[in-house]
Amino acid sequence: MIDQVFVGALTLDLLLGDVHSLKQKRGVIRPIIAEVQRHFPAVAVAETGDNDLHRRARIGVAVVSGTAANCTDVLDRCERLVAGRPEIELLSARQRLFNDED
Repeated sequence: MIDQVFVGALTLDLLLGDVHSLKQKRGVIRPIIAEVQRHFPAVAVAETGDNDLHRRARIGVAVVSGTAANCTDVLDRCERLVAGRPEIELLSARQRLFNDED
């Protein structure tokens, strides 16, 4: 039985490389989201902002766990996976952790 529930949230602000349209942007963002889902099937991931800007994107990742350490570990690994993509530049990453007492 789990005594506590932790929710970890990660927001990634990305600068896309040689992208000149929203269609090209989708072609870059969709594979990134799919790769995160493939490597971490227990997380939720989606494009969450900058939808009308063709060179910027914001991706949100969420995970639920029984321990804060596991949330942080999974989010750290998601961040490293996205940051390692050569076609984007990670401008910022923000992690937040919530528990059932918040």
